[in-house]
Amino acid sequence: MERHRLGPSDINMPESPSTHDPRTLHVPYAPPPPTERPKRWVKHYRTEIAASTSSILSTFSAYPLDSVKTRMQAYKFDSLSDCLNHTYRTEGLRGFWRGVLAPLASITVVRTVSFSIYQKAKYTYSGWLEQLTGTAPLVIANMQGSYPSLSTIACFGAAGATSGAVITAIACPFELTKLSAQISVLMARTKVTSIDDPIRESYQQKGTLRTAQNIIKHRGVTGLYSGFHLHLMRDTIGTGIYFMTYESSKQVLATFSDSSPTSPLAVVVAGGLCGLVSWACIYPIDSAKSIYQRNCLMHSKGKLVKSPKIEFFNRRMYRGLGVSMTRSALVNAIFFSSFEAVKKQINKVEDY
Repeated sequence: MERHRLGPSDINMPESPSTHDPRTLHVPYAPPPPTERPKRWVKHYRTEIAASTSSILSTFSAYPLDSVKTRMQAYKFDSLSDCLNHTYRTEGLRGFWRGVLAPLASITVVRTVSFSIYQKAKYTYSGWLEQLTGTAPLVIANMQGSYPSLSTIACFGAAGATSGAVITAIACPFELTKLSAQISVLMARTKVTSIDDPIRESYQQKGTLRTAQNIIKHRGVTGLYSGFHLHLMRDTIGTGIYFMTYESSKQVLATFSDSSPTSPLAVVVAGGLCGLVSWACIYPIDSAKSIYQRNCLMHSKGKLVKSPKIEFFNRRMYRGLGVSMTRSALVNAIFFSSFEAVKKQINKVEDY
């Protein structure tokens, strides 16, 4: 008799006895003992646990590079060394981690939600494509010796885009607060003569909560979503490319090396590559977002702020790209290595 193969929806679901099977009619369901319940909870939420712990580690490690990237996007520096020297000279070593608490909290939440949505969307889209083509993309992706196909690329890209679009609503206020903290000193010291000078200076040396209150004071509650349209565009496109590159790279590397898709080498290379490719594609959108949000912070609610053009062939829209790509490769290599390692350890926990 062929055994039923467990699918994603069967994992960690307690089996209740059938009322129609005389063999199990008088066998009551025995819940797991209290000592086993934490293990089942951990296994059920292994994706969320792995994503949150890995996010904290990778975000804190590479935050200085993110801070430098934002400064170079929003203000003109002669070079990377010029930006580094200016930041250290005017703000000290602490300046490179200015505003780190907001992204530590927000990115952890965003990544956890993002990966949870991505996992569900991936299986959903794979099921739809299986109905259309007769073959599930996820089955193809996990076959030994297989290569990315149109269906696998579409599945991973669509699931990533869905995840990116949803998390924008959570991430936008946090990212605006982070940006304010990173460039607040530069905003205050920029020599611009206007009636809005006090507004620019009011953001200097503020914590996360006070910065958010300041934004609401000057631009209203909706001010926390300044640049939302650009953020939505960036994350929808970028996250789709991000997951599509990561999953496809793992598949190719596993085929060439005749190893598991979650082998340490495949994960590190694919993790670094997905960050490089996604940032290279969406960087002008991110630059436009940073410039627009900076301009919003410098004016009150009544002041109309014009959205900058997204210019893919304008060199100034790529200021800080090298820093951003270096940071992204480092962050994602650390993140995915930790993510896969934590998941493997959780999977070793024995079921009840």
